[in-house]
Amino acid sequence: MSLRRTVVSRALRGLAVLVAGLAVSVAMAQPKPLRILVGFPPGGGTDAIARTLSERLADALGVPVVVDNRPGAGGQIAAQVLKASPADGTTVFLTHDHTISILPLVVKNPGYQPDHDFVPVAGFATFVNAFAVSGGTPAKSFEEYVQWVRTQGGGKGAVGIPAPASTPEFLVKLVGERFHLDLVSAPYRGAAPMMADMLGNQIGAGVGSVQDFMENHKAGKLRVVAVMGSKRQAAMPQVPTFDELGLKGFADLPYYGFYAPAGTPQKFINQFAVALATVVGEPRVRDQLTAMGLTVGFMTPQQLATREHAYTDAWRRIIKTSGFVPQ
Repeated sequence: MSLRRTVVSRALRGLAVLVAGLAVSVAMAQPKPLRILVGFPPGGGTDAIARTLSERLADALGVPVVVDNRPGAGGQIAAQVLKASPADGTTVFLTHDHTISILPLVVKNPGYQPDHDFVPVAGFATFVNAFAVSGGTPAKSFEEYVQWVRTQGGGKGAVGIPAPASTPEFLVKLVGERFHLDLVSAPYRGAAPMMADMLGNQIGAGVGSVQDFMENHKAGKLRVVAVMGSKRQAAMPQVPTFDELGLKGFADLPYYGFYAPAGTPQKFINQFAVALATVVGEPRVRDQLTAMGLTVGFMTPQQLATREHAYTDAWRRIIKTSGFVPQ
């Protein structure tokens, strides 16, 4: 080999080492993406909320943000994934009351203990559950639905719910008792498949979060005929509350929040809370979430924990009174 070829060869090898080193340096400098776990399939209300927030959170945090859907068992699978995730500030769980407050009360071994395995990061909204009727149902109001079940169904009816042993299931039971109907809950694997059957008139009614019904209610494809809580919703002021209809005791509203694995650094929790407060404070984001049926209001980690415990205690009493035995 000539001297020139030797020099060129050494130069090329040196350049290759330099490029490889730069590539490693760039890779190390790249921020790790933040994963937002969602316990329900794409197309449902919780998924829509996650995708609304993820883009703006990426800007506020300065890192890529990806939504990771882990549907099944009313969020139980996603919660177990969160428990097994590293507590390094790369994974959070966007969830509502069902997974955190209700499942541990109705499942003997859900595979996680919220107070032990998770840490509240921040909350951003409350909402109400709603009772909706399918487009093929002639009822235009809740009173008409009750009358329709009595006359057409002999007092018996099936009502879809997005998950078994959920708040909607207990609401169906309470509604049946209050209005003297034999209502049976029909559980689905999330709001999206329940909605598909309601739109196809395969089931006459459903109970779920108001954000699950909002789009199709506005489009006239189904009708929300009652909402829980003591106040009518800003997004559908014409719909009465169950409090107005005589079913009281549901002033404590379900919530939405973010959780991280226990042991997650406080620095990350603080940074995320500040970023979320900034994002939900933006008029465009607030308007989008409000249009979905949420009452937007930022909650610090401490405020989210307080709401979680109050809601859990309220439903512990309701579930115990119902006679339900954890499965």
